[in-house]
Amino acid sequence: MKKVAVTGTTGFLGKALVHLLTENQQVEVISMCRNVSHSSEMKLDLSSHFDVAQELHQRQVDVVIHCAARAHILDDDAKSPLEEYRKVNTSATIELAKQAVAAGVKRFIFISSAKVNGEVSAASHPLSETVLEAPTDPYALSKYEAELALTQIANESGMEVVIIRPPLVYGPEVKANFAALMKLSRLGLPLPFGAINNKRSLISLDNLCDVISLCITHPAAANQTFLVSDDEDASTTQLLTELIKAYGARTLLVPIPVAFLKILLKIVGKPMIAERLFGNLQFDIRHIKQTLNWAPPYSFEQGIAKTVKDSKKK
Repeated sequence: MKKVAVTGTTGFLGKALVHLLTENQQVEVISMCRNVSHSSEMKLDLSSHFDVAQELHQRQVDVVIHCAARAHILDDDAKSPLEEYRKVNTSATIELAKQAVAAGVKRFIFISSAKVNGEVSAASHPLSETVLEAPTDPYALSKYEAELALTQIANESGMEVVIIRPPLVYGPEVKANFAALMKLSRLGLPLPFGAINNKRSLISLDNLCDVISLCITHPAAANQTFLVSDDEDASTTQLLTELIKAYGARTLLVPIPVAFLKILLKIVGKPMIAERLFGNLQFDIRHIKQTLNWAPPYSFEQGIAKTVKDSKKK
């Protein structure tokens, strides 16, 4: 049984991943977190100096799954957002990987971001794993710089590195923009989003956890970079329609022209929201499907239904 150490286990992804791995009993899971409460945990605070090499070695950890990160913030008010992202997402990631090498860890799985590939795709032309130019967004750049360093560490050390780039992740306890759309969909009021024909890639929490789990042991995953998604790209109108159906709400989607909505959002100073609501952002996941013979086990509809069902319990 492989021993797997997971960072960010109190977060949205890390918590779900530990639950899946523990439930399946495929591996022995060690949670790496700030506050240790029992023997299956290891102390790790990425915002300060840390040294976990000896403990990783003593516990004979085979794989480190690095989920922890300074999350993307739409309106970041930090004095230097890039510097703050780099501290955790780049520098701490590199240091953790180096300590993993020193401890004899065989594989390091890094949860990066599809934002590394860009913020927009041309219609019917999904983005692939190749990065044509470094991202300008501070969060995405910090992740990209970590990817480059990890690739170098893998080449120099022999520790296998797997890089996974998810797009927007949704599921139980999702927050931020997706949570806002969920709230809108159940209001029962008319919404002006009935004529949006864009396409955006998403991935459910369950599908992302499934692919990470596969990458723990699959030999072909070694030193690969993978874009992942539900493989069912949806328009904003389709997403809202699915949410409304799952809630059983009476919300009406009114087909207002997108051009008018863009002008309106620009007037109120929200052009970035307009891009996320109306723009295309698709990712090509053929590489992981062919290399690992992976297909998302849960459909987009199932993912939305589970997310909504969980929110009703709150």
